[in-house]
Amino acid sequence: MPQAETADKIIVDRRKRHRNTEVSRAVRKTRDRLSQKVGNPAFDRELLKLHARAMVTSATAIPLLVTLIAAGGFLAGMASEILIWALITVTCYTGLAFVARQTDRTEAADIDVVRTKRKFMIAHFVTGIGWAHLMTLDCSACGIAHFQIIQGVLLLMVIAAGAILGSALNGGLLVTFALPVMVFSVNSASYDTPVDIAIIGLLILSLPFFARIGSYLNQSTIMLLSFRSEKDGLIAELETAKSMSDEARRRAEEANMAKSRFLASMSHELRTPLNAILGFSEVMANEVLGPIENETYRDYASDIHDSGQHLLNLINEILDLSRIEAGRYQINEEAIKLTHIAEDCSHMMALKLQGKDLRVVQQYEENLPQIWADERAVRQVVLNLLSNAVKFAPTGGEITLLVGWTAGGGQYVSVRDNGPGIPEEEIPVVLSAFGQGSIAIKSAEQGTGLGLPIVQALMHMHDGEFVLKSKLREGTEAIAIFPPARIMEELPAIPTKPPSARKSA
Repeated sequence: MPQAETADKIIVDRRKRHRNTEVSRAVRKTRDRLSQKVGNPAFDRELLKLHARAMVTSATAIPLLVTLIAAGGFLAGMASEILIWALITVTCYTGLAFVARQTDRTEAADIDVVRTKRKFMIAHFVTGIGWAHLMTLDCSACGIAHFQIIQGVLLLMVIAAGAILGSALNGGLLVTFALPVMVFSVNSASYDTPVDIAIIGLLILSLPFFARIGSYLNQSTIMLLSFRSEKDGLIAELETAKSMSDEARRRAEEANMAKSRFLASMSHELRTPLNAILGFSEVMANEVLGPIENETYRDYASDIHDSGQHLLNLINEILDLSRIEAGRYQINEEAIKLTHIAEDCSHMMALKLQGKDLRVVQQYEENLPQIWADERAVRQVVLNLLSNAVKFAPTGGEITLLVGWTAGGGQYVSVRDNGPGIPEEEIPVVLSAFGQGSIAIKSAEQGTGLGLPIVQALMHMHDGEFVLKSKLREGTEAIAIFPPARIMEELPAIPTKPPSARKSA
């Protein structure tokens, strides 16, 4: 059947996929941020901000090291040379700190990547001039043996510190320390001792080694930025989902209030005139106040009564389902027998069964114990299942009513008919509120589509299960299963003493 003709019958179609545009847009934006690589302006700005922050944080560490070196040189008798070097080096690092602080205070969106990177490279090169100047100092007059070894060790320490602090700026380490290593190698080339040659080789090899370590640290920094972008994206997505959820909750509360007002109005405003319609139409159809000579009028009165009864049943089912969904359906549990309720419901449906010439086959297992359940709710479950079977069973057909044990120790009620059946893909539709299958729509069977959802809800309230099995042209079987926890065990009889024993006692 065309979808347009069934749209008013199938209210809930679980096969339809809903797409949330806001959430998908947030996810796509997050993926775009995560896919950014080095070279992207936004990503490079973040790297420059991290490097600037590292330089600002360590702005006092390097000058402190310079001060300690100058103090040692001063004590060794290199007063003028070491003080000049310290002044030059501190001045160079002051310029680097100024560039870093200026970049750190600038918004990321306002940073010019090329210009800022050029400024950092120049500042690092200038700081390297200060360390190159240290490598040119000579301590032959102060009497310190192997002074060039001390210079090499100091330079090696500074290179290691620079690799850690400047990892966010690729190439910064080479720009800073290439000149000092070159100057040290040239000055120490005149010394032919193995120690001097080893120091020169160590420094030359340490520069690419620490550059490689800085590259690894740079990759870690990039990964850190990616994780931060992912976190920001998830936070934005959660905020979007939360705002949408709040809006949906507000609308749901408004809809719930409107539904409550409508149900309250329907319960009173519709039931009152319906009772009058049912009463007067029944009086007219039965000719209580006198015969009706026109046969058509009698048929009209009967049709009015049937339509009013159908509308009243619809109102009652809507109210029952609304109470269940709102959690206001109170169940009064007591000990009941499923077989007794099944027999009563079968007798209540006798007139409808006779009207369609249907035969009911009742198969009950013997000695079934009582169950702990709400009698009214269980009766409504069985009546709804029998009513559906009568509705769809063919004239002259057969309905099987079964009550027995389940494999897990519970009890079940099964109603099976030999009607046209339900397509497998329509079973979720039939179990949804107001949902009807295509066969029910084609046959124009009167119904609200609430019988099976009410059965399902009532069984859920009893911690049970409702199963619907069906095959086309073979029939349908509806099974209501009660769990073993609801089965009441029969207690053994209390033995009584014979009269002679009571007299002797």
